[in-house]
Amino acid sequence: MNIARLVFNPLQENTYVVWDATLQAIIIDAGNSSERENTMLENFIAERGLTVVAAVNTHGHFDHLLGAEFVRSRYGVPFVMSSKDEFLLRGASTSAELFGVRAGDMPELDVDLDGHESYTFGETTLQVISTPGHTPGHVALYEPQSKVLFTGDTLFRESIGRTDLPGGDYSWIMRSIIDKLLPLGDEVKIYPGHGEESNIGHESMYNPFIVEVLNQEVNYKN
Repeated sequence: MNIARLVFNPLQENTYVVWDATLQAIIIDAGNSSERENTMLENFIAERGLTVVAAVNTHGHFDHLLGAEFVRSRYGVPFVMSSKDEFLLRGASTSAELFGVRAGDMPELDVDLDGHESYTFGETTLQVISTPGHTPGHVALYEPQSKVLFTGDTLFRESIGRTDLPGGDYSWIMRSIIDKLLPLGDEVKIYPGHGEESNIGHESMYNPFIVEVLNQEVNYKN
């Protein structure tokens, strides 16, 4: 599996182009928000001879959606996300304006990830892991053979996603991380929605939010 990170829009969002030996590709969290960024994405795809088959989102915040309709219409592909975040999709343009960002058209939801255990393209199957907390419908996408995890805005390098926005919940996000992501293993590489890559082992040791919860649980058991 091949992964390319393109950093787009004023919020410095990570858009991932993911493809395998079939040259089928998905775009995870398309955040491209200008003609220049659209062209960058188009050129990247064309230069590698990729066939885009879906725009897949980890969640419904506007900075991860700004390029979704462009990808959907340009390549004639479905938009894939959990329906639990549709309320965020409907309000994305208004949310963008509050941050001083101009948003274009938002996509219709074509494929609902809610309740799905996996999503397949080409020869690749991604496990769909429900990780509510940053948003109610947030998911992480995990490829076990490559030990690659797309965490969206649930888990960052030495940080976590905000939980003070509509639909956010701190206890949920921490349970998502502790109960669902950490057990995947220390060697699993993390590709977050913002910032640099990391791995589960590093976050278990140095992420202050995780360390605090793990220490509390140890003290409680003792």
